[in-house]
Amino acid sequence: MVENILRYFPDISGSEISQFSGLEAIYRTWNSRINVISRKDFDNFYIHHVLHSLAIAKIIRFRSGTKILDVGTGGGFPGIPLAIMFPDSQFCLLDSIEKKTRVVSAVSSEIGLSNVTVIRKRVEQEKGKYDFVVSRAVTDFPRFVRLTSGNIEPGSTNTIRNGIIYLKGGDLTEELGIFRDKVEMWNIKEFFSEPYFTTKKIVYLPF
Repeated sequence: MVENILRYFPDISGSEISQFSGLEAIYRTWNSRINVISRKDFDNFYIHHVLHSLAIAKIIRFRSGTKILDVGTGGGFPGIPLAIMFPDSQFCLLDSIEKKTRVVSAVSSEIGLSNVTVIRKRVEQEKGKYDFVVSRAVTDFPRFVRLTSGNIEPGSTNTIRNGIIYLKGGDLTEELGIFRDKVEMWNIKEFFSEPYFTTKKIVYLPF
């Protein structure tokens, strides 16, 4: 339910509330044709997918004109919820699987997002430059850095430097490896009280 979002983001606009409210029905329709969210998980749509994506909005409020690349967007997360939250920023949602990009394009169009571009390709083929690369755990972190570091424009126009913002769960001590002392990390349970977020984290690597 959209109340889960309003609880943590009470200042969102009426148009944003309307877009968030419409997401579940649109996804339910598309998911019945092309399965991008597990049927079992759909009952927790707003917490597991929308609110999880919006955890990023607790560490940064993207400024107007910020360019964000969502790698391995899958069903459109975290890109679509963030695009609703930040209508003046530009989002490129990338995935290599055609059926997923078809769903994401349709959802984006149906809720009237004008700040979203959907691309079907492998991240290795993407040559564009962005302020931030975001993702939800598509691979281990060091490999993700190798795949996407060339897509990040150095510098900053936001409150934090350009870089990678990665959503992942569990104990990341070993996985982070050489990046352990270079990243900042937040426990999402500090922002959201639902048990689902107990082990979920935001990992930020500045460039």
